[in-house]
Amino acid sequence: MLVIKIFGVMFVLLLITVPISVVLGMLAFTPLFMNSGLAINTQFIIRQIVGGMESTPLLAIPMFILSGIIMARGGVSEKLFNVFSYFIGNKTGGMPCAVVITCLFYGAISGSAPATTAAVGTMTIPILLRLGYDLKFSAALVAISGGLGVIIPPSIPFIIYGMSSGSSVGALFLAGVLPGILIGFLLILYVYFYYKKHGEDKEKINAAISDLRQRGFFYVFKESFWALLSPIIILGSIYSGLVTPTEAALLSVIYAVFIALFVYKTITLEDIVPILVETVKTYAPILFILGTAAVFGRVLTLLQAPQEIAASIGGLLSNKVLFLIAINLFLIVVGMIMDTSPAILILTPIFMPLIQAAGINPIHFGVILIVNLAIGFVTPPVGINLYVASTLTKVPVLTIAKKAVPLMIVFFIALMLITFIPQISLMLVK
Repeated sequence: MLVIKIFGVMFVLLLITVPISVVLGMLAFTPLFMNSGLAINTQFIIRQIVGGMESTPLLAIPMFILSGIIMARGGVSEKLFNVFSYFIGNKTGGMPCAVVITCLFYGAISGSAPATTAAVGTMTIPILLRLGYDLKFSAALVAISGGLGVIIPPSIPFIIYGMSSGSSVGALFLAGVLPGILIGFLLILYVYFYYKKHGEDKEKINAAISDLRQRGFFYVFKESFWALLSPIIILGSIYSGLVTPTEAALLSVIYAVFIALFVYKTITLEDIVPILVETVKTYAPILFILGTAAVFGRVLTLLQAPQEIAASIGGLLSNKVLFLIAINLFLIVVGMIMDTSPAILILTPIFMPLIQAAGINPIHFGVILIVNLAIGFVTPPVGINLYVASTLTKVPVLTIAKKAVPLMIVFFIALMLITFIPQISLMLVK
């Protein structure tokens, strides 16, 4: 009963737009007033908050944020988009398809959905508009495709899930490769048929591609080579066993500084301090959420929340199909009202005993969890990618959301395939 009251209070606080980190901190103190018999006091809560921020794997998060910001300032997304446009730009829906592929590759650099949406959208949406593409659809496509940034490794949410569940971050990274490619492929398929039906301005598109191809393949490839090489270096170093994911995050920063400062020369030494300031501003709220979510998760464990939830849905555990459907529906709703990091930190300790009882691989569940929350990036009211795309285009959030509905359905179809065909996630995992 106490667990239900706590979640009820959380829902009300979220509805009145209290910041999630504040909500989690307040809820950690709630049992003190509702049940004095619990072994929880102020010192316990403070220790848990500090402990939640001391995990070594968390060091990878600010490093990946920093490298992503450097790459964005360095114009890496433009280099990637040009090389993909060179090959498929004159095909049906080729330029929007190139946007999806660019998000796939940029996600392997930034590890963040909003960062991918911002970096790719800032550069590609004006190009799509010049070529006669619809502004609303372009904004929706970038917002949806940006969600690939948390599925394609290296992924910041996978790092957080690995820390919370005790799963190998390297294995999670591997598990995200094929699901990310599958979602990207289905999005491209939809875009192809969409423009097959609605048409596009072939004259403008062919002129733009002709201008690009006049530069020659060698020129385009040379410009994009270092950008294309970045995910290979980062992921290759992890999977070869040369570095840990945390060390790879530092390697990504060194590589980003090198290519932006000395190869592309798109940033200067004077830009480094503002980039560091932006990184701190981006990471500080996440760090506070990590600390408060850690203590909230600990409080839920002491309240035996996993056992209560297991008892309430115990009948579903015997039927894995119904259990997985129920989990997916629940996670989609959670993604609509809660940001990714706190959702992972709160739900992982609750669901781990349940998925183990149901015989579900924790790595597979991690992919299911992250894909569900990726859909949350484009579903109101939280839908961060929608707000990023709206800021870039000045199109209202709800307008973009409506235009994104068919793309969300495609995303959901991919989610069902990933959920019920575990090999998609586990094929590359040893």
